[in-house]
Amino acid sequence: MSLRGSSAVLALALLAAPSAAAEWTPRAYAGANTLELRTIAPGEAAHWFSVWLVVIDDQVYVRLGPRAAGRIEKNVAAPYVGVRILGQQFERVRAEPASDHAAPVANAMAAKYWSDLIVHHFSHPLTLRLVPEPGGDQQR
Repeated sequence: MSLRGSSAVLALALLAAPSAAAEWTPRAYAGANTLELRTIAPGEAAHWFSVWLVVIDDQVYVRLGPRAAGRIEKNVAAPYVGVRILGQQFERVRAEPASDHAAPVANAMAAKYWSDLIVHHFSHPLTLRLVPEPGGDQQR
């Protein structure tokens, strides 16, 4: 087999190999500015949108405005969403309402994001804790 043929076989083998599983590591995400959430509304394709995040006590939290909260409410995959963060993609993450953490999350957002000085005045009807589902088809 020629060198070119060997390279083609190797490339095909790498493409066919399953992706290495990503590991949910909240401490590593603390410095990230945003993550992306994926929801699926009835009759629509998957929709990805970016949101700010904070990590408190090794848990990932997001605070959503009315539009994003509406997407979560209409999500046919509920309580699961997809999450993309730091080059990793998690297919099945539980989006747990965390109204009991709304104030600490808001305070952490204010400390992390300077523009929260303005943003915190807007409505944020939903605070979520993101919890990966064990074996939830994570990808790199």
